[in-house]
Formats: sequence, C-alpha cells, structure tokens
Amino acid sequence: MSITIALAGNPNSGKSTLFNALTGSNQYVGNWPGVTVEKKEGKYKKDKSIKITDLPGIYSLSPYTLEEVVSREYLINEKPDVIVNVVDASNIERNLYLSTQLSEIGIPVVIALNMMDIVHKNGDKIDVDKLSRLLGYPIVEISALRNKNIDKVIETAISVAKTNHVHINSFDEDVEKYIKEIESQVSSVSMSENSRWYAVKLFEEDEKATANLQISDAERKTVEDIIKRAQEEFDDDGEGIITDNRYTFISSVVADTVKKGRSGMTTSDKIDSIVTNRFLA
Repeated sequence: MSITIALAGNPNSGKSTLFNALTGSNQYVGNWPGVTVEKKEGKYKKDKSIKITDLPGIYSLSPYTLEEVVSREYLINEKPDVIVNVVDASNIERNLYLSTQLSEIGIPVVIALNMMDIVHKNGDKIDVDKLSRLLGYPIVEISALRNKNIDKVIETAISVAKTNHVHINSFDEDVEKYIKEIESQVSSVSMSENSRWYAVKLFEEDEKATANLQISDAERKTVEDIIKRAQEEFDDDGEGIITDNRYTFISSVVADTVKKGRSGMTTSDKIDSIVTNRFLA
C-alpha cells in the first residue's frame, strides 16, 4: 500500500530523530519551494512505497513564522494520508497544543509519545490508555533515540490511514455552537474536506488561512455577526477564545492522565543551585 506520512511536532520533540531512524539512507534534504526552510523527505527503509515528510518543528499552526506557514500549507494543500504527531512526553502539556490544531485539518492522526524513557527516569507516570481515549487517537509509546517501537508507529499509521478522521473536541459547548454555526452557514466551508479547520480559522479571523475561501458578502456578514455575538458573550476576541479553550482542555487532560513521581527539586536542579551559587561557584 502506497501512503504518505507527515511527521509533525514541536522543536526538540525528537521528530527528526524518528525520521532518520525510519528512513535511514533513503532520504534527501532540500528546501521548500520559494523559501529557505529545510525540506526533508524519505522512504521507509522497510517499505519503499511509504513516503515520509519531516515537517519543520513548530509550536502551532498559526501564521506567525515561516515554518508554521510551510507546515500548514503542506498539510492543507498536499493532504498526506496520515499525520504522525511526535509529542515529547516529558513536556506533554506544551506539546499537546499543536495536537489540538492538527486534529482539525481533517487528516487521520497518530500520536508518537516520545521520550517515555525520560518520563520513567523522572519517576512520572502517564496513563497512555486514558490519554488515548480522551484525545480520541491511537498513541504509540516510543523512544526515537533508542529505536524503541518506531516500526509500530508505521504499522499504526497504515491502519489509521484507512479510517475516518475524528477531531479532538477541545472546545466547550458554548464555543462549539459558534464553530458549528460558521461551518453550516458558509457554503465553501461546509463543502470543504477541511470544514472544521476553516470554521475555526474564520472564528479566529485568521485571514491568511482563509484567503482562498470563496465567501459571499452575505456569508461574510453572517460570520462577522457570529463572531460579534461570541465576543460579547466571552469578552474576548475569537483567537483569544479559541486559545483559552485549548489550554483549558489540555490542562484538564494532563491533570487526568499524568502523575508526577517527584516533588521538590530534581538532582539536576540541586546541582545547578550549587554551581550557580554566587558564593560557591
């Protein structure tokens, strides 16, 4: 089966390490068209019919950096068969923000929970089964650096690519009603494969993400009215409302699934406190 897999994740999540482990020498490096951002593509070393693209490391899909623009343009326009979202398990709360955004694009997602060895070393515990249920995605525990479970990521990605996509429901009901209203009221959104993505982006007033949508003046007025009602209800702009909901959801998920095994300073913290002491250093 020929499929295309996109690796997406935060900087320093181990994404490129996973890419190198999966592709070996079957890879090439260039630049994305028209920009100087590095483009890495390769083929799975155990099955050359599986193409893997290593997207630039990013914290979100908002259009603030060139890397973010490149990543989201690729996902929206090239439409890979599945996204493998590489998540640093030792910094899971920060990493899951991107996960909530990736889920809205309309492409099946597998989460590769990386650096689990560090989590165990710190004495922390993650209830991976519960995390998978709350997010609605299959999760594979891996250590990209030690080549642990990396082939299972590909097996899971192949399986997920054949299924219908579901999104992470990270918004509360009061916000969700506005997203669904936009989705149903704008024909170019409701007819799109990426309908939820575009509905959220219209709500956030993200003009770069929605520039190619064919929206009539009447539909644009409808969207403006919806956003105005939401702003009055939440006393915030659309982007702020969405961001707050994402972080509230992520905090709840982490509280339910992650247990810290240590309290106080780690050994590293204690060493730092000594060597950086202005009298003892």
